[in-house]
Amino acid sequence: MAQTAANPSREDFAAMLEESFTQGNLHEGSVIKGKVVGIEKDVAIIDVGLKTEGRVQLREFTGPGRGNEIKVGDEVEVYLERVENALGEAVLSRDKARREESWGKLEAAFKNQEKVQGVIFNQVKGGFTVDLDGAVAFLPRSQVDIRPIRDVTPLMNNPQQFQILKMDRRRGNIVVSRRTVLEETRAEQRQELVQNLEEGQVIDGVVKNITDYGAFVDLGGIDGLLHVTDIAWRRVNHPTEVLNIGQSVKVKIIKINHDTHRISLGMKQLLDDPWQGIEAKYPINGKFTGRVTNITDYGAFVELEPGIEGLIHVSEMSWTKKNVHPGKIVSTSQEVEVQILEVDPVKRRISLGLKQTMRNPWEVFVEKHPPGSIVEGEVKNKTEFGLFLGLDGDVDGMVHLSDLDWKRPGEQVIEDYKKGDIVRATVLDVDVEKERISLGVKQLAGDPMEEGAAGELKKGDVVTCEVIDVKEGGIDVKIAGTDLETFIRRADLARDRGDQRSERFQVGQKVDARVTQFDRKTRKVQVSIKALEVQEEKEAIAQYGSSDSGATLGDILGTALKRAGDKEKAE
Repeated sequence: MAQTAANPSREDFAAMLEESFTQGNLHEGSVIKGKVVGIEKDVAIIDVGLKTEGRVQLREFTGPGRGNEIKVGDEVEVYLERVENALGEAVLSRDKARREESWGKLEAAFKNQEKVQGVIFNQVKGGFTVDLDGAVAFLPRSQVDIRPIRDVTPLMNNPQQFQILKMDRRRGNIVVSRRTVLEETRAEQRQELVQNLEEGQVIDGVVKNITDYGAFVDLGGIDGLLHVTDIAWRRVNHPTEVLNIGQSVKVKIIKINHDTHRISLGMKQLLDDPWQGIEAKYPINGKFTGRVTNITDYGAFVELEPGIEGLIHVSEMSWTKKNVHPGKIVSTSQEVEVQILEVDPVKRRISLGLKQTMRNPWEVFVEKHPPGSIVEGEVKNKTEFGLFLGLDGDVDGMVHLSDLDWKRPGEQVIEDYKKGDIVRATVLDVDVEKERISLGVKQLAGDPMEEGAAGELKKGDVVTCEVIDVKEGGIDVKIAGTDLETFIRRADLARDRGDQRSERFQVGQKVDARVTQFDRKTRKVQVSIKALEVQEEKEAIAQYGSSDSGATLGDILGTALKRAGDKEKAE
């Protein structure tokens, strides 16, 4: 035993060496404490109680947001990777020690939903890397700020608070958010600020941002929305017409939503409402001058004064231009005279009329061209019921088919006209209320049923006719001394059926006939040779004989003709 103690064997020496290495829980893969015993160039020599010291790069003691303050004598924690390397030195790491320490703190903070301190030190795809005191985390770009920011340079290498969203120690993944911290801080500030504000309160603010629908005004840590319709009583098409970013404004708090912390602001509410007493200011039928501010498909808006606008509906813009876009009648910024048609102070609406400031062109027309006047106009359109002529004063008149010609059907006559033709016509009637003008072309020539001998004709008269055309079913004839033409049917050509043949007549031949119909209203004239023969027969029988005397019809007619001849000779 004594010999063994005096002369230890190789196995005993190895056992004692192993025991000395493991003293103080110096296990590989653990964090241990050491002392800085020297600094050489870019490494620090650290004694951790092992056979030899270890060397750690000085850069491992620095990092984003941390300075190099290591000096001899400092006690530091390092990570023991290996007790001894090939050079017989301990392999130590300050980074891994800090990382191990940080992961423990971060897991506790993640569990308790606590904020952690970190520094943004690099930009990577999709976001940034953050140093959480040794542990590297990923900061997505969407989690940097409440609003998207273009330049993150001011945020780099500055200690800030973050919220851990997700972490996986096994994979070494940590995802953090700066936006969550800002939103939480902002919510606390907003809540505190909102509690000190009241509806109706007038407060100063600064225009922070401008959009198409309004402007956001900073009220000292909380934003309020100044809607475009609340900027001024007059029409504001875009907030930039009145406001600029950075401009100081005085606003009135219209509404506060304590649940969402949304604040509605107004500027026009600080001024008198121009709609007060509007009915007395703009009486019905009154005429005023205004400026066109906006043109739409259905009309034009006219500003009568700042804050007061009225609408000229498209139907009230022109007497004659019915289906025209308002932009072809008026233009933006144009000064126009309008008439007040209706005022609704409750709905804040004023109906205006533009055409009412001008004379009704139909009234002007009937004054210049009363019924019976002769006018001239260009054919604007042909329809199935007549012609439309463009007349003085930019109005149209219509010639109905029935007023185109006395003799021919209107459907045939209208084919003789084409667009652009200049046509003379007689004014028949003007309806100002319905905006209609009735014209007649045939009236220029006079009514053939009223002129000359035709004006004295009546049913039963005997007339002489001239054959102007021979047809299979009858003959066309013109009544002598008139312009009247009519058609004698085959059945009316003779009393005897054998003589009812149209071919026995010739064009230019004169024939006598009796008027069987003469209606000026329906403009119908009918004559009949048969009716004349029957009439003459009745008269002869009544004067020269009867069926009871025993004389034949031929005897009676012969006697009548002989006496008529003798009478003519005597005369």
